[in-house]
Amino acid sequence: MKLKTALLGAAAAFAMAPAAFAERGADGQLNIIYWQAPSILNPYLSSGTKDVESASMVLEPLAGFNEKGEVIPRLVTEVPTVENGGVSADLTSITWKLTPGLLWSDGTPVTSADAVFTWQYCTHPEGGCAQAARYEGVTSVEAPDDLTIKVNFAAPKPNPYQAFVGATSPLLQAKQFAECLGAKAPECTAANFGPIGTGPFMVTEFKTNDTVQMVANPNYRDPAKPAFASVNFKGGGDAQAAARSVLETGEFDYAWNPQLAPEVLAGMEAAGKGKVFAAFGTLVERIEINMTDPDPALPEGMRSTAAHPHPILSDIRVRQALSMAIDRNLLVEVGYGSSGRATCNLVPAPELYASDNTGCLTQDIEGAKKLLEEAGWMPGADGIREKDGKKLKLLYQSSTNAVRQDFQALVKGWWNEIGIEVELKNVDASVFFGGDPGSPDTFQKFYADVEMYANNFDGTDPEPYLAQYTCEKAPKPESQWQGENINRFCDPAYDALVAELGKTGEMAKRGEIARQLNDMLTKDSFVVIPLVDRGRTSAASNTLGGVVMNAWDSELWNTSDWYRVK
Repeated sequence: MKLKTALLGAAAAFAMAPAAFAERGADGQLNIIYWQAPSILNPYLSSGTKDVESASMVLEPLAGFNEKGEVIPRLVTEVPTVENGGVSADLTSITWKLTPGLLWSDGTPVTSADAVFTWQYCTHPEGGCAQAARYEGVTSVEAPDDLTIKVNFAAPKPNPYQAFVGATSPLLQAKQFAECLGAKAPECTAANFGPIGTGPFMVTEFKTNDTVQMVANPNYRDPAKPAFASVNFKGGGDAQAAARSVLETGEFDYAWNPQLAPEVLAGMEAAGKGKVFAAFGTLVERIEINMTDPDPALPEGMRSTAAHPHPILSDIRVRQALSMAIDRNLLVEVGYGSSGRATCNLVPAPELYASDNTGCLTQDIEGAKKLLEEAGWMPGADGIREKDGKKLKLLYQSSTNAVRQDFQALVKGWWNEIGIEVELKNVDASVFFGGDPGSPDTFQKFYADVEMYANNFDGTDPEPYLAQYTCEKAPKPESQWQGENINRFCDPAYDALVAELGKTGEMAKRGEIARQLNDMLTKDSFVVIPLVDRGRTSAASNTLGGVVMNAWDSELWNTSDWYRVK
């Protein structure tokens, strides 16, 4: 599908720009390649990294995170704190002050009403917001005047930097999305494919799962930025071709996530045209366990829903056996080398929140077999375990990528060794992470028994990330299959602990609660099986300046500062 956005004479605006704008657009075209192609440019309708990050060049939050994980202002005059009066003394509200004179790319003013609308959009009871956890505990958003935004919380909020902070929680223009509330949200193709934003670039053409064409936003708040006049954002292909296009051929300036064996990347870097950047943050490759039944024999609205618990994986002994059979250290060696670390944690950093959880790091094939036998799964004549006449067979899906397929093959071998039949499936990444409610192959719909992928959270506080696993956030038909609780885990005790974290201010206690939540998902219930703590890697041309790798926000967080090295 193709969209062309009306630009109201953007090219003419460029030509007639005053002298102060002389440097904007001076460096020509920026070429970016994401081998996972964007499917939509609205991060509220997709939690896929490729969708969130491509959109981040257009849509911006009130504040973001820099490469150190510090909160920085974007559309506001300063970051509110208790000390400057922006955060109430009782921690029940935070008040943001928009920078005067901000314009949307269509030339209309940015106002506090846009923030109120954005909150209403994501929290609409008939909608399915992929970023609902960012608004956890928010009772209302007020607009006392055009430049003031007050966010109110149900209880004291020690970490108020969630709503409207980071690439997953940007402002939407109320005028553009006014008719897109609730169940209508996925139907607003023009807005979802060509959002009006405040970022350094604006969309001129979007071909879903293919390319995004952008030009410099003539109304961007810094008249000297961006340095590039246009962006060719190419999606699709594979990680190897993307990396080669920067490191060997020089066809592109920036390649996201070259997920390749370390020796392959080293060989490409030797060509001398670019280099690979890496930064460790919170990106964890893991296997998610489906706690619901994906059986295709079930009616469409009942598959992978709470109405039907998984007939095999509801048993914790089976889930634990799956984890015990895996050699995580070998996975690191094969897939990531020095840019990966074996982990048992969903939240591997910062140190305050990282659990002392190392039990999974030693592979235990015999222990896994014993657990399966305790669960009643005994070897059949063909070596595959059976119980009550049913074979122990699992469908294991992931996105198409060389490293992930290597991981799938290794894990399948280990699971075969303990008597489990495994069917492998890989889906084009643009589809898998696309969030299309009509597709059977999205990771949110989860029509498989287990699936593997990686994601991370904005900033350094894991509260909204851990809140994704509360009961009500499970994707389901009535939410357009949107939601962050991908495996449909539901434990009232977990939900209660998330609520406690939301009102706990003392940092040591926050760390304790977060570690406990991490452990409930991993070593206590094995509904999430962490594999590798991945350093975020991307490749940049030697002719591209200004790139600062950021593991705490969108990698494209500072494209307004990128420039061509002369």
